[in-house]
Amino acid sequence: MKLYFSPGACSFSPHIVLNELGIPFELVRVDMKSKKTSTGEDFLKINPNGYVPAIQTDKGEYLSEGVAITQYLADLKPDSGLAPKLGTMERYKLMEMLNFITTEIHKGFSPLFAADSMVANKEGNAQLKEFAKARLGQRIGFLADTLSKQPFLMGSTMTIADSYALTCLRWSKIVSVDLSPWPTITSYMARMHERPSVMKAIQAEGLKG
Repeated sequence: MKLYFSPGACSFSPHIVLNELGIPFELVRVDMKSKKTSTGEDFLKINPNGYVPAIQTDKGEYLSEGVAITQYLADLKPDSGLAPKLGTMERYKLMEMLNFITTEIHKGFSPLFAADSMVANKEGNAQLKEFAKARLGQRIGFLADTLSKQPFLMGSTMTIADSYALTCLRWSKIVSVDLSPWPTITSYMARMHERPSVMKAIQAEGLKG
């Protein structure tokens, strides 16, 4: 299996999941500007949308979109506990959380990354960032409330929702989102960073802890 990634991007989530599952895989870095891989491939032929993550399965098939990839990976080893069994209410609850993370947390960070190119003047740029941070803060608050009742987003054990949430929350340092108002979130991230699967992914991608 191959994982096409860019350091610290949303491909970090399936990277953690692959490590958790102990599935052998090859990391292939993608230059997001040139859309070329480290092996010289045209990444647009692998994922026409041009963004990571993407995987190539052992059968040679390609799959993109992190939420789809992590569920696919978890279902390769259903006894891992990273995702409940297909067709159960617990699985739909996991999908509910994954969709919340992708639409409200992941996309909530997007304006903060793109603000400089979206608004030409400094005043408008600052206003956009302030609005985006306030909205994102409400969504992070929901995660904090959930984690005040249990150690992981879906209960007592880690699932693929946690690998995705951690990936997004790590972006807070890049765009200057202060997480200190949510000590539940900062302690959660500290716990996640102690997991061997996370530490291994950080090292492999050349990231800071």
